[in-house]
Parts: sequence; structure tokens; C-alpha cells
Amino acid sequence: MKIEQRKLPGVYEITLSPRGDARGYFMRCYDKQIFSEAGIHREWLQENEARTEKRHTLRGLHFQRPPAAETKLIRATAGRVLDVFVDLRQGSPTFGQWDAVELAAEKHNMVLIPRGFAHGYCTLTDNSVVTYKVDSVYTPELEGGLRWNDPALGIDWPAANPILSDRDRVQPLLAEIEPLAEAWQ
Repeated sequence: MKIEQRKLPGVYEITLSPRGDARGYFMRCYDKQIFSEAGIHREWLQENEARTEKRHTLRGLHFQRPPAAETKLIRATAGRVLDVFVDLRQGSPTFGQWDAVELAAEKHNMVLIPRGFAHGYCTLTDNSVVTYKVDSVYTPELEGGLRWNDPALGIDWPAANPILSDRDRVQPLLAEIEPLAEAWQ
């Protein structure tokens, strides 16, 4: 496993190391000791999976407010997605900044996004599957969102007119939400 810090503090890209032979491959997707040594181990409470039929479908940007804020460990298990995350942490020197990682089943990579970030992705292929672990139980009444095309963010999405849910079309702008106040981890 290779763990690399991204430009936004607390975000890591993790590249897995499949070991293959004529039958296929075996790959460890999580190792408590390796993650602990890197300072990024979490107690994962739920694992979710989302299958998206069509290329250029955008899901997000979503977040959970404290005390249900979530760290996410995200991986594409089929297809490819552009995974995007925006820093919403109160007092963060990178508040309102975004970064992205292309997650691809064939690249065997993941991204760890800490609490206090909005998260979303746009599918780059048909029939994409994204699997993610979270360290907090989903709490609908604490869910929030951020408009995917907020000009203040200037996110460079791979689709100018993505397929969106009705809810994601009308999420608030960055200027309309309160920063997320919580210990950073």
C-alpha cells in the first residue's frame, strides 16, 4: 500500500498493491496496522456502495454536519470516477478549496477524506460502482449539500451538463452555508 498526502490537509490517496497470477489477483484493501502507522486509522461503522448506470452522472456535493460528520474511504470497484472534495472546516487555511482524484477500478486506488469536507463524484464511464466506508452513522437530519457548479468553487468537472438528482441541482452555494466546526481528523 502506498499512502500519499494530497494538497488539502488530512486527505490521502491510497494506492493498493494487487498480487496476481494466472487466476487473477488478491489485494488487501484495508490494514489497521498500516493505517495506524500513517495516523489515518478510523473505526469504520458503515460501508456503502453506489452503482451508477450512465457516464457523466454527478453525485454530490454532500456532507454530514457534526456530530455526525464522516471520514470517508472511497474506492471505485468498477469503472472510473472523478472524486471531488471541498474543505468546509471552520478556521481551515484551505477552507473553500477543492481537490480531486480520479478513482479507477484498474488503478486500485482510494481516497481518504476527513470529517469537515463536502464530497461528490462524476462518473467517467457507464456502470461505475463506488464503495465507501464511513466512521459515523448516517443521520439524515444532519445531512447537508453544496452546489456542484458554485462559481466561487470553480470545480473543473468533466461534464458541463451532468445527470443530476433534483436535490443536487438546488443545493446551497458555499456563501450560504456555515463552516463545519469540529476537531479535524
